[in-house]
Amino acid sequence: AGRGGKRAQETATYKLYLTANTIVNTLNNGAGGDEDGVSSMSFSSDQLARIVQLAHADHMYGPMSARMAFPYDLLVRSICPSIIGHDMVKAGMLLGLLGGTPPVTSGVQNTSAGMTIRSNIHVLVVGDPGMGKSQMLLAAAQVATRSVYVGGNTASTTGLTVSMTKESSGEVGLEAGALVLADQGVCLIDEFDKMERNHQDGLLEAMEQQQVSIAKAGVVASLPARCSVIAAANPRHGSYNLGKTVAENLAMASPLLSRFDLVFILLDQADANQDQRVSSNIMNLYRQQGGTGASNSFARGNSTDNGANAARDFEQYTENDRVPMMTRLPWVAETQKQPLPADLVKDYIAYAREYCHPKMTGAAAEVLKQYFMELRYPTNHNKDNVPITTRQLEAMIRLSQARAKACLRDFVLKEDAEDVVELMRESVRQVHVTNAAGHIDKSRGGAGGTSNRKAKKAFEAELRKIVSMKRDDRIYMEDVFNASSAANVGYTVKSEDLIEGLRDMNVVMRKIDGNGVKYYKLN
Repeated sequence: AGRGGKRAQETATYKLYLTANTIVNTLNNGAGGDEDGVSSMSFSSDQLARIVQLAHADHMYGPMSARMAFPYDLLVRSICPSIIGHDMVKAGMLLGLLGGTPPVTSGVQNTSAGMTIRSNIHVLVVGDPGMGKSQMLLAAAQVATRSVYVGGNTASTTGLTVSMTKESSGEVGLEAGALVLADQGVCLIDEFDKMERNHQDGLLEAMEQQQVSIAKAGVVASLPARCSVIAAANPRHGSYNLGKTVAENLAMASPLLSRFDLVFILLDQADANQDQRVSSNIMNLYRQQGGTGASNSFARGNSTDNGANAARDFEQYTENDRVPMMTRLPWVAETQKQPLPADLVKDYIAYAREYCHPKMTGAAAEVLKQYFMELRYPTNHNKDNVPITTRQLEAMIRLSQARAKACLRDFVLKEDAEDVVELMRESVRQVHVTNAAGHIDKSRGGAGGTSNRKAKKAFEAELRKIVSMKRDDRIYMEDVFNASSAANVGYTVKSEDLIEGLRDMNVVMRKIDGNGVKYYKLN
């Protein structure tokens, strides 16, 4: 517009012009291959031989289902072997590293007609301090093909997604954040609860749509962020309160928590046997520093008592029975004294992600469908069914595909779906348990929701009515039971749990009279 000099350079519109000799499309089929379908990854003959040996590993004990699952169980054993127990959490992390089948290769049609189907699996681990969450995240980062490890206390929205920079010449550039850098890999976020609420909102689009959109300074773009998110968080009050939901323990938005396919709760509970194993393992780690490391032997384990142990552990199962993961995983961890080398696990996961794209079978789909209908419509005709949506059904499909990848299968078998149902059942149980006795609160809305909030409000209102009609402001257990009956909540929630929940909310306080009788007073 007649301007010249530096002012014209700052206000002018530029078009990027590149001169290239060859262009290769690396975004085809979502698996890292080029447009001709040729993989960009290569493995040596020695690596391939070790991968094939692991894929065909067989401990020769128990039913055929347990023998076929041995490669998967052995991989779970080799994820953070320094941490004793937490087998289900390690299994969920392994499935998150493997991921599901991309839509282009899974047979899903019309993916370009406005329908977005993600294949990456998100896992959240919530637990008391000192339960090994950070160690498991670091171990997962070491065996992942591509990984980015960040801390929630130092992460921001731009650091996770994308930021804009302006150079001295006036040009605007984009700098990728952690989620974009972890494209076709895994992003591990530690101290997830320390992240600011407004920074967490930046994860919503990336976790579901698998992309990051930006519209700033005249730049409108969408960057791919096709990665799995594995996060670890501590409860905001130091220890996990079973009387509250996951969302209330973490003070996080329910839409963000609902995007996690698996949610695990780790509680620091006193267990003499478990504490003995943990303490012995810690002592052995310090005594064996500088040792020979992991072993490559994984055919029959390294213990001479494996045959006797297996005969005792598997004697209750016939050849046609399925051995649950709760039985298989501890047995493999006990018999396989030395885990697999980390480089072998990394090569195996990379090979499975690159070349293995399992498709769903009718038998596996029927297992997942039955479990979905079981949660939606319980057989005991109880109206307090567990809230579950089609998002959880899609999560189970992805998990089943990842479970088949662990054994390098082209199809998802019934056994894969049954393992995923067991894993999902354990996750649902941990999310909905309300006390140490194992009471299940089915009114909780999955990972989010509220912990009987309506019941507490109705119960509090009845308590205030009873106090207003009494000359004394003391509330005894008889008044508690009367208020529970009047609010019509005594059949779904225990009266003791309701009054203790009001104590946690600082609505009432507990006292003891001169005769040693316990009573409550409204604040």
